[in-house]
Amino acid sequence: MSHSEGLRADSSQFTLEGEPFRILGGSIHYFRVPRAYWGDRLLKMKACGLNTLTTYVPWNLHEPERGTFNFQDQLDLRAYVSLAADMGLWVILRPGPYICAEWDLGGLPSWLLQDKDMQLRTTYPGFVDAVNLYFDKLVSIIKPLMYEEGGPVIAVQVENEYGSFAKDGKYIPLIKNCLQTRGINELLLTSDNWEGLRYAAVEGVLKTINLQRLSFGAIQHLADMQPQKPIMVMEYWSGWFDVWGEHHHVFHAEDMLAVVSEILQRGISINLYMFHGGTSFGFMNGAMDFGTYRPQVTSYDYDAPLSEAGDCTLKYQLLRNLFSQYYSEPLPEAPSPQEKRAYDTVVIFQHLSLWDSLHFTDKRPVNMESLPVNNGNGQSYGYTLYETTISSGGILNSRNNIRDRAWVFVDKQCVGSLGYKTQELTVPDGEGERMLSVLVENCGRVNYGKALDEQRKGIVGDILLNHTPLRGFTIFCLDMKPTFMKRLTQSGQWESDLKSSSVPGFFQARLYVDGPPRDTFIRLPGWGKGAVFVNGQNLGRYWFIGPQHFLYLPGPWLRSGENQIIVFEEQKADDKILFAENPEHGKTTDVYKLPFCTLL
Repeated sequence: MSHSEGLRADSSQFTLEGEPFRILGGSIHYFRVPRAYWGDRLLKMKACGLNTLTTYVPWNLHEPERGTFNFQDQLDLRAYVSLAADMGLWVILRPGPYICAEWDLGGLPSWLLQDKDMQLRTTYPGFVDAVNLYFDKLVSIIKPLMYEEGGPVIAVQVENEYGSFAKDGKYIPLIKNCLQTRGINELLLTSDNWEGLRYAAVEGVLKTINLQRLSFGAIQHLADMQPQKPIMVMEYWSGWFDVWGEHHHVFHAEDMLAVVSEILQRGISINLYMFHGGTSFGFMNGAMDFGTYRPQVTSYDYDAPLSEAGDCTLKYQLLRNLFSQYYSEPLPEAPSPQEKRAYDTVVIFQHLSLWDSLHFTDKRPVNMESLPVNNGNGQSYGYTLYETTISSGGILNSRNNIRDRAWVFVDKQCVGSLGYKTQELTVPDGEGERMLSVLVENCGRVNYGKALDEQRKGIVGDILLNHTPLRGFTIFCLDMKPTFMKRLTQSGQWESDLKSSSVPGFFQARLYVDGPPRDTFIRLPGWGKGAVFVNGQNLGRYWFIGPQHFLYLPGPWLRSGENQIIVFEEQKADDKILFAENPEHGKTTDVYKLPFCTLL
């Protein structure tokens, strides 16, 4: 059954079905929350007093290979939006194609970078052709969810923060047209931070703003740009994300509440980004690079009102009290917290050297996106191993062509590391021909800024030994996808004698769960850097430098009885894995006291 009149922005206040309407929104990304918990998180949103769910749509998950689409299971966008509707929530969709989101390449598929001339987020034909094919599929999924079709989607965002990128004046009108020609007739929005608001408006598209503090006169500036239009803070940053090697960012609840209260008092619509951050499971985290490359951590807790594990925080309680003042009826009660368990420590009982796990080979020294794997779509994530023979020692120089970190081995013995800061090392002398191995990790592609076109990973150019470019590489794709991990598990080369274990390598343990599985947090205090897989699910990266010193393990990904845990470790293995009921975020920094430029 179709509705009457949808969301309109024809005066200083939004209307919905012809009545004044204020958006009280919150962001929860379905791809960062186990599907079994979608309902729990949305019920908590409703119980907090919010009326609108916002979510990004990640192109790189929905089209992992060119022309191969996935909208099933964890990626069932239609089911997620329908669930929100069942709970009485409206929905604003943010389908990109670029989404930022602290997500690898801002949600763009890495296979786009196989075109050496690619210009992402522009009207470059190779990019536009790919967007058109993706939107053909995506809009067929989301169109039945639109308000005019009887669905809950009241607005759709056109791209994301393009004003900060702004390389092509024809691009945003093109994306607008891509949506409208496919039958998207709901209100269209753009969202920009203070810097990006300068970008020219697009006719028929409402500008909204992203911010954390009411400074620079940003709200008034937006009002002056769009007289007699409703004002919306599309992203009110409830916290901030973390990068490896720095402190955990927090935004104190009282400081946040003061700003949200003022926004509401001024009659402005708001969307809390994030309401619940969740987890960048697997290798999907993004990175920042404004002169220094800084990869983001696995946890997307964001210091949000709902914690990474979905628990109601002090922020949640304060916001609920505030939002309740805008309703005549009492708000529903939030669901009970998920029970947590600190499972007993498990011990490693088998190991497999990296050198015994190599399956795929290729002869060309190329970046990972250009490898002839995954049906010609290249390698997107994980590690790539490059091997060639050398006949002397000397100075190995990467010429800054390592993306992003590498361990270097001679005859399987580690001789050092290369990366952005260390671009040279000494290879010891030896007899005859020896095997030089370079294990390169893609630590996450940049998700924000103007360096998107330069996000190819692996070895992206010549590396020199004594000023001579190395050639004759054999290349091993170590993407650690489910098929890779399944082959690994079935390998007959696992060894039980831990005294002979070596790194890099895979380490296996078994967790026995007595009774219904519960959420827990894995802790690896004696380990170095790597990734953890539980029953085939990639939980994400860990790294001893912090700030994150845990990995969230959702109960639904465990089973009663025996569970398999595999740790891939690069540099320093322990013989046990610990569990805790609570996360350990490390030292904290108050984002409200930092200049915004330092956060970037």
